[in-house]
Amino acid sequence: MDSLLDLLRLETPPWQMVLRGTAVYWFLLIVFRFLLRRDVGSLGVADLLFVVLIADASSNAMQGDYKTIGDGLVLISTLIAWNYALDWVIYRSPTVSRLLEPPAEPLVKHGRIMHRTLRRELITTEELMSKLREKGVSDLSEVRIARLEPGGELSVFKYRR
Repeated sequence: MDSLLDLLRLETPPWQMVLRGTAVYWFLLIVFRFLLRRDVGSLGVADLLFVVLIADASSNAMQGDYKTIGDGLVLISTLIAWNYALDWVIYRSPTVSRLLEPPAEPLVKHGRIMHRTLRRELITTEELMSKLREKGVSDLSEVRIARLEPGGELSVFKYRR
């Protein structure tokens, strides 16, 4: 029974684990949001960040890098709380949403490729054409507008024929 209690006790003060989790979460969110590119059809940045952090925190808690499971549970709880809080604030505040969510970017307008946007998003013409074909577009002249959405999806609006 004592060994079970030893596994569950906290050796690191909870406030320190909350502070560590908070610092890592916000640092990585900023790095992912402002320094890394979006891929067409990829997971959202916040989703990917959350999965990676939870996986790492869980791994440390399970493998014993933390002295106790309790330390890992505090860190995981901190990450879950920040993820929920950020989703809630983004839902409630258009200003925060604009700061943290990348805007939809037009890749094709009126059948013409927006090469400047492709360069900024680091998307090749071949990648774009491949995604357009997946959406049933065989010729660029069919496309009224194609946008790279905040989550990385490609939305395509065709001319009515």
